[in-house]
Amino acid sequence: MVSRPQSANRTILLTLGRLPKALDLARALHEAGCRVLVAEPFSRHLTGASRAVAASFVVPAPVEDLEGYLAALQHIIERESVDDVVPISEEILYVSLLRGRLPSDVRLHAMPIDVLQGLHDKYQFIGRCIEAGVSAPETALVGSDEARNLLSTGSCVLKPTISCSGRGVRILTQGAIAPQVNEPSILQRYVPGRVLSSFSLARQGRVLGTVLYQGAVMQGTVAVAFERLDLSPQIIEWIAKIVAHTHFDGFISFDFIESELGEVFGIECNPRATSGLHFVEPSELASFVLDDSRSTGARSADSIQAVSMGYRSERLLQQFYPCLTETQKSLFTSGPFQKNLAALWSARDVSWRLDDPWPALSMPWTSWPIIEQAVRHRCSFGEVAMLDLMWPPRLPSSGKLA
Repeated sequence: MVSRPQSANRTILLTLGRLPKALDLARALHEAGCRVLVAEPFSRHLTGASRAVAASFVVPAPVEDLEGYLAALQHIIERESVDDVVPISEEILYVSLLRGRLPSDVRLHAMPIDVLQGLHDKYQFIGRCIEAGVSAPETALVGSDEARNLLSTGSCVLKPTISCSGRGVRILTQGAIAPQVNEPSILQRYVPGRVLSSFSLARQGRVLGTVLYQGAVMQGTVAVAFERLDLSPQIIEWIAKIVAHTHFDGFISFDFIESELGEVFGIECNPRATSGLHFVEPSELASFVLDDSRSTGARSADSIQAVSMGYRSERLLQQFYPCLTETQKSLFTSGPFQKNLAALWSARDVSWRLDDPWPALSMPWTSWPIIEQAVRHRCSFGEVAMLDLMWPPRLPSSGKLA
């Protein structure tokens, strides 16, 4: 392959297009002068409707044909002279397997699979928390004596070790009998409090910037409208410690419980981008992907540890169509209709832009593959959107983590 440019004018391959965060990243990179391509198992998708995208390519679903998926990505990378491969969501675990299979001048924006797996797996993640010296709820594998002891002494949260979009999450009261599960699962001490989420840019184990936010309108356990919050010193320190411990590089996100006493406990990690990305100024996102000086470690330790970044002016954002659906649903149920309506009315839609209107306007058509499967499988849009990207579960080691 020919020598590649090192900043703008690069060709970037996004490995998913169906989610709004892919659209934000595509627009940011396009405005920075990049040629943006998208690889996506769905033949039509949200980001593909954007003028920021030069071309979209249909690839096999990695769950159904892993080798076919990786081969298709390699073919696109070589044929289109791709400079950077940027995963968007759950597919990052599959895309990371391209390490060692790409030309040396192609930058793969994904950590090695063992690092990703150790954070993505909810049981192994608690182990990383213990190693890093950060707080997390007491956790044990379902079926172990430790899990039975946990449930006998207090309420617990039951969830699969590998899942997303809140799939399989249940709260069990003290003394309950843990139900039979058909996949590796954990019991985690239930901590009353509010759920907070973070999205960080990390480079070589140092935090460049963090967004802290909470759900304003919920679709199950998934936020479809979200509010940016001020960062607390506790969360800044918590994220800095685990990013340093794992020497993480790239987008990384965490979910926390802030207890009624103000204590912060990490409960899950997404070693990838999440909805917090929408709060970051597009120029910051593009700079993070393109700025080679950040990846060389040339900046001083003091400057690279900064935890502030350029934010968009809005503190409240929404994904309009799912937010509309939830607001309508809450009108006829016991849901918080007034709260949902206020968010729907006042929050900016993350997909709408006057100079690039088609992604928002055509969303009912581009999202039809997800809508059709949600109806057929009788589950949420968030769950369906990940069905063809779910990482195969691994059995973690037995025992108790606290």
